[in-house]
Amino acid sequence: MATLTIPRSSPLVAGTIVAGVLGASALLGRRNAPDASHPGVARWYRRLSKPPFTPPKPVFGAVWPVLEGAMAVGGYRVLRAAPSPQRTTALGLWLGTTAMIGGWTELFFRRHALGASTAASAAMTVASAGYVAAAARVDRPAALAGAPLTGWLVFATILADSVRRRNHGSASTT
Repeated sequence: MATLTIPRSSPLVAGTIVAGVLGASALLGRRNAPDASHPGVARWYRRLSKPPFTPPKPVFGAVWPVLEGAMAVGGYRVLRAAPSPQRTTALGLWLGTTAMIGGWTELFFRRHALGASTAASAAMTVASAGYVAAAARVDRPAALAGAPLTGWLVFATILADSVRRRNHGSASTT
């Protein structure tokens, strides 16, 4: 069976791919942000029963750009690495993880699907850990750049599940 290998990307192409992928994920996430530009989403989120270990709102705003920036560095490095089946695997997991970040906000904030968003968070954690493992075989700094996201996603999955359990059957969720 033939294996797919993606050619090495030039710096310009790699940068463009990373900017496009992360930009699309950020736009999707932004469209569902619980802030003043989305008062209905913000109101719904405020009304949820959240566990005491929920970080304050500014923490989310500070953490996500750092994590996504690190993933951008990792994705860029993997795109610039020599073609190999391991690199193709790492790229697929990087793309999948990044796409799921934007998709999670759609499930949680827009659709209020607490169970589905918890499952999606767990899937992101697995995909992110897979990316780190695959990237380690291609470019160690790329793997190290992805490790903080995996750690955050473990926490986020625990948080999402706690929110789901605390709000099970609530009229504020659908």
